[in-house]
Amino acid sequence: MPIDPQLALGQEFTGGRTAWSRKDIVLYQLSLGAGNPPDDPGELAYAGVRPLKVLPTFAVIPTSGVTSMLHTLPGLDFDPDMRVHGEQDVTLHRPIPEQAKVTNTVRITDIFDKGKGALVVMNIDTRDESGELLFSNRRASFVRGEGGFGGEPGPKAGNFPPERTPDLVAETPTLPQQALLYNLASGDENPLHTDPDVARKAGFDKPIIHGLCTFGMVCKTVVDYALQGDPARIKRYQARFSGVVFPGETLETAMWMEEDRIVLNTRVKERGTPAISNAAITLHG
Repeated sequence: MPIDPQLALGQEFTGGRTAWSRKDIVLYQLSLGAGNPPDDPGELAYAGVRPLKVLPTFAVIPTSGVTSMLHTLPGLDFDPDMRVHGEQDVTLHRPIPEQAKVTNTVRITDIFDKGKGALVVMNIDTRDESGELLFSNRRASFVRGEGGFGGEPGPKAGNFPPERTPDLVAETPTLPQQALLYNLASGDENPLHTDPDVARKAGFDKPIIHGLCTFGMVCKTVVDYALQGDPARIKRYQARFSGVVFPGETLETAMWMEEDRIVLNTRVKERGTPAISNAAITLHG
């Protein structure tokens, strides 16, 4: 069996150094649909025309190269084409600076047996040059065909919406070229999101939007509609990727306001299918 939990669990390594600038943040936010309408002060702040405000989901960008190394680690020898992104969890420890040089430290924290596959969980801590912890990413990857090794199935899903009408429902249109824009901004060049031939081989009619693009777009929607345009109020954002989104479709996000968090659920309006579930945004006290 390619996956050996005893060998893989607890591994820790430095995922390399990386850097970003103000321009990288702006490009990322434009790839999520920021800047529309172009005369809105809040949208101009995302675009850096006004004092820059940074979405917390930018924290996934400096770690993008690390995740591609997962299948090369001891005990995790699997076909990378069998891996799909299952969950993402971002925690901010400090405000994201407009520019920084950082180091990523990666640790394999859990491997769960899901029967038809294995859920491999990695934690990535990102520190600046002074050693200060900026943010942490928890990323869960589902590897098809690698389950059945007798391991624990893992915790049950959480962040279920309350049994009442949502406090807010907001629609977010995606662009026909959304995946191409995010491909450029994120550096995630998986052809599943850009090449129609590859998408058809994978069973889709056309390329699909990156899960992390949807993740970021939903975060921006919550900031704009529920947090008065203030991304600095977000401490943590957890989500499960529960369905695909095609460029040009509309995201419909329902939000339930609680004391220190917002529970949310996103579906594709045109097809009535799930996109993001078991999701919550935790706010600073």
